Amino acid sequence: MSSTSGKSLNFVFDKCKALLADKIEREKAKGIVNRSIKIMVCGVPNVGKSSFINKLSGKKSAITGDRPGVTKGKQWIRLKNNFELLDTPGILWPKFDDDAVGLRLAFTGAVKDEIMDIEELACHLLVFLRDNYPSSLTERYKMTDFDNLEGYEMLELLGKKRGFVVSGGEIDTERAAHILLDEFRGAKLGSITLEKPEQEKR
Repeated sequence: MSSTSGKSLNFVFDKCKALLADKIEREKAKGIVNRSIKIMVCGVPNVGKSSFINKLSGKKSAITGDRPGVTKGKQWIRLKNNFELLDTPGILWPKFDDDAVGLRLAFTGAVKDEIMDIEELACHLLVFLRDNYPSSLTERYKMTDFDNLEGYEMLELLGKKRGFVVSGGEIDTERAAHILLDEFRGAKLGSITLEKPEQEKR
């Protein structure tokens, strides 16, 4: 289903009822009817849980934002079709056994930028895009001839293409890093997958 358009919205309710069909029938046999169905939404930060909830509820029940940590606490939200939904703050593993997993989550904004070196993060993302989605860099930033460039060199090239030149002719690479990450997270670089099914699960 789509949290933007609401396409196939009723699928969520229908699927929940199908999963609980046996329990609902047992309760009916005991004379218990129309008991509300309680569901919960949980997941990593900044993936659209609140947007999903707002579309299900038909109103702005959950605060949304383009950064992790917007939802501060648990709250129950009454939905249509006799459903109640528990909204929870985003959760992450207490420790990443694989640095690559943490890096991919940081790309998406699931890890707060304030605790990251934003330029280093942008350099890693540029290398990933160079190796997997080079056309996104060419189309969005008019970058060419970057096949043999490393992360920081690519960040400088991006900054130059965007005109982020400061006094002395230096490139404002921090500004370029913020722009890259913001536009990646806003899907302005196109549809990009950070993991593919054929990759070994970590």
